[in-house]
Amino acid sequence: MKKGAHGVEVAAPQGAVLTSAQGLISLLEEDDDRLRAYALRQLNVVVSDLWFEVSAAIATIEALYEDESFSERNLAALLASKVFYHLGELQESLTYALCAGPLFDVTETSDYVQTIVGKCIDEYMKLREKGEISGEEVQIDARLEAIVQRMFNKCLEDGQLEQAIGIALDSCQLDLLRTVAEHGNFDKKLLTYALGVCKNLIVSRKFREKALRLMVELFKRLDQPDWLVISQCLMYLEEPASVADILTNLLAQDSDSILLAYQIAFDLYENEQPQFLSKVSEYVDKSTGKKTEAEAATPAAAAEDEASAGGDSGAQPMEADTSSAGPGAAASEPAKEAKREAKAEKLLSILEGDAPIKLHLEFLYSNNRTDTTILKNLKASVESRNSVCHSAIILANALMHMGTTVDTFLREHLDWLARATNWAKFSATAGLGVIHRGQLTQGQYLMAPYLPMEGSSGSPFSEGGALYALGLMHCDKGKVIRDFLLQSLRNATSEVVQHGACLGIGLATLGTDDEEVFEDLKNVLYTDSAVAGEAAGIAIGLLAVGTGSDKTEQMLAYAHDTQHEKITRGLALGCALVVYGREESADPLILQLCQDQNPILRYGGMFAIGLAYSGTMSNFAIQKLLHFAVSDVSDDVRRAAVMCLGFVMYSQPEQCPHTVALLSESFNPHVRYGVAMALGIACAGTGMKEAMTILTALSKDAVDFVRQGALIATSMVLLQQPESRVSAFRKNLDKIVSDKHEDVMCKMGAIISVGLIDAGGRNVNIRLRSRNGFPRLLSVVGMAVFTQYWYWYPLSYFMSLPLTPTALIGLNENLDMPKFSVHSKCKPSVFAYPEPVAYANNVVVSKAPTAVLSTTAKAKARAAKKEAKKDQAEGMEVEESASREEQKDAAGGDKKKDDGGKDAQQGGEASGSGKDEAQPKAEASEEVKENPTRVVPAQEKFIHFDSKGRFVPISGDASAGIIMLRDTEPGKDVDVVAISTPVNTALAEDDTEPPPPEPFEYMPNVD
Repeated sequence: MKKGAHGVEVAAPQGAVLTSAQGLISLLEEDDDRLRAYALRQLNVVVSDLWFEVSAAIATIEALYEDESFSERNLAALLASKVFYHLGELQESLTYALCAGPLFDVTETSDYVQTIVGKCIDEYMKLREKGEISGEEVQIDARLEAIVQRMFNKCLEDGQLEQAIGIALDSCQLDLLRTVAEHGNFDKKLLTYALGVCKNLIVSRKFREKALRLMVELFKRLDQPDWLVISQCLMYLEEPASVADILTNLLAQDSDSILLAYQIAFDLYENEQPQFLSKVSEYVDKSTGKKTEAEAATPAAAAEDEASAGGDSGAQPMEADTSSAGPGAAASEPAKEAKREAKAEKLLSILEGDAPIKLHLEFLYSNNRTDTTILKNLKASVESRNSVCHSAIILANALMHMGTTVDTFLREHLDWLARATNWAKFSATAGLGVIHRGQLTQGQYLMAPYLPMEGSSGSPFSEGGALYALGLMHCDKGKVIRDFLLQSLRNATSEVVQHGACLGIGLATLGTDDEEVFEDLKNVLYTDSAVAGEAAGIAIGLLAVGTGSDKTEQMLAYAHDTQHEKITRGLALGCALVVYGREESADPLILQLCQDQNPILRYGGMFAIGLAYSGTMSNFAIQKLLHFAVSDVSDDVRRAAVMCLGFVMYSQPEQCPHTVALLSESFNPHVRYGVAMALGIACAGTGMKEAMTILTALSKDAVDFVRQGALIATSMVLLQQPESRVSAFRKNLDKIVSDKHEDVMCKMGAIISVGLIDAGGRNVNIRLRSRNGFPRLLSVVGMAVFTQYWYWYPLSYFMSLPLTPTALIGLNENLDMPKFSVHSKCKPSVFAYPEPVAYANNVVVSKAPTAVLSTTAKAKARAAKKEAKKDQAEGMEVEESASREEQKDAAGGDKKKDDGGKDAQQGGEASGSGKDEAQPKAEASEEVKENPTRVVPAQEKFIHFDSKGRFVPISGDASAGIIMLRDTEPGKDVDVVAISTPVNTALAEDDTEPPPPEPFEYMPNVD
């Protein structure tokens, strides 16, 4: 509408568009407030199109807002905010949007409103997060808080509860999260989404712990509390007493609750938090023990009182009644007590690792699909004098048979194995610990021929390797072997034996922070032996891993005093292990290491960042590592900085390739090697195409150690992927190994890759996170120490720690494996085991080529020419006979047509009538898998349980791992799977006695 000549408002012409704002801008200079208000309203409408003209009058608009007597100050602020938005000044735009008050409508869907609201929320979240981290009170503009609150209320009104959860958690307001849960009627899916955000997206550890405590409270308010999730959260919060209470309460209820208690225990074990589980075991043991003693004491005391009362009164009828009723009650109490003790023992066997280790050992042994022909081909392809490749094959064999207890290849090639000398012998002996990993009861007996013994002196390399092997066997379960290793360390006089004993005791007492062990390791460290001191530094880190102990002060002090780089490097890595998972609390140590002048300590600082912020996707950690990756003067530090990006980012592996893509083109080969290893660590077992694109390019690099890292990383990424994707990589590895002109470093990487891609009998994968989304301590630590093979080859055997069985094992209440099946809704060939390879006896490269004379070559050429003519003549005869058969078939009718395929196949494969019979049979679209079975990570989403079957999982979303099964027909007999127990070949041969001789007559006089 506009006013006419007589002041009457008339309608503007339809379709009229304002092409200039100069007229409206001039009205802002008028004295009449009504005209200025009118101009502001009109400019507010057209500013999105004519902002470039309106911006010239921004000073006037700002002056109108600052004039307190002007009634439309808020409108002037809104217009100024829009002008600054179009000018790209978002901070100024936000300031004036706050001044606009209610005129700034957060419900508007324009780009301006969406951008400013996002800026507003970001600003508010930064202030809230700063106050949450620092613990200080931060002043926040009430208008800023009002806009965030209005946005939050809008999300609730529109039913966008997931967005509301994001606002609540990003702004560090747990009261808003509680409001969302109440508004959503405590929906389990909504709470699960909130829990995922808490675990993966909250940066501050302090606030994450507060949020998880609230999630525990919210999950308890469900109609059926999810004790599995609650226990996982309590594990992260380090509350073993609360977890023990949950387990003991479930253990005292019905059979389903008992199964749930066992399932919780198995899930907690999968997270690899040994010290937390040991505390839970202690609490459970105490609570069940006290309960049993109290309940056992009460009937005994009552029986004594009754007996004494009966003796005094002498009432015979009462005694008769008591004797008739007593036996039944007395018999029921011991039976109940025995059942309670049996249930408690089973629970403790799970928490202490005995049950899951035994199950995994049996699974790896019975499902071993290792193709020893691959190892024989490797052995034939490599020159026996090449010690690097010889040791690499021994490592490959150890990885391929990890946990299977099968050492047949070594027994069949003892002469070849005996060529390993000095440190190669140390590594070969340590490999037995990888093969027999999990043999907790027989470990010391298996290694007895190699262990140091009193009164006899063997090779120090064999003795040191055997002590190291014991640590690998009993990793984090070393109570039974601790004292022996400690005594061996004290008795050791050779630095080689000390080296193996330090690594063994560090693995066996992992995370215990045992003071006695620490003192002995410190004594070895202070001997200033380079070889033993390096192992002592790493062992101290393993001993105190994740504790954040103040032992790092003593370690750093000695690192500055010693002149040995090996000792300094071991202590630097040890310091990084101590601050594993500590996040912000590790920042002072990280700062101290990163600012040190010694590049080896800065190298340790990179690992301190990677391990302290392991799996957190922390922007601070990523920025810090990227800064050192491009700015540090030491190649070692730059390589470690890029490599540790993998440790920070493995929780979201899809982000890693984009982050390191540019670094993969760096001129520095150490950076390129770091890129390869970072991708291998972050994307292990995923088969991610983006990662494979970068690794494929790096595997053709001009530098040998870059190709080595790319091959190892590729095998980690392709682990347990469909064979259709792996076959080309296998052929490339075979080509590299058999090429005598290939560099030794690259050939070594190819051999390790061959062993890694078929690790554990093709039944294991690398998992740095559990299925519940929490970091796995043992796996991350093993991967970190494995990367040190760059400096010290025996540390490569730490690769066995991240390798985890990919099994689906169903158990009933008695922890037996009942016979039941699951359905895999995909073709069997997709995730099937690879086909066995043929023995290539023609790949021996150590044999010199035979000289061929010219006369011999001419004779062979003439013979070949004659043979070709003969074959040609025979071929013409075959064709003629085939054509005659075809004519007969055409005249013979349909019957001859049916028989034509068979006749043609007998006469020659060239006939086209045999095609129908040669066609492969159509493959089934799904597969039935029997308990226990291999289920690779990519296959888990295709696994389905029969809802009408007899055995169903107690946890509805279970698809792999150790699963407790509820029996829907408890009265019937249960068929249990026969378990194949691993048998040590050496023990069986030693224990077998020869048969007695045949009867004979002894004649002493006959010679």
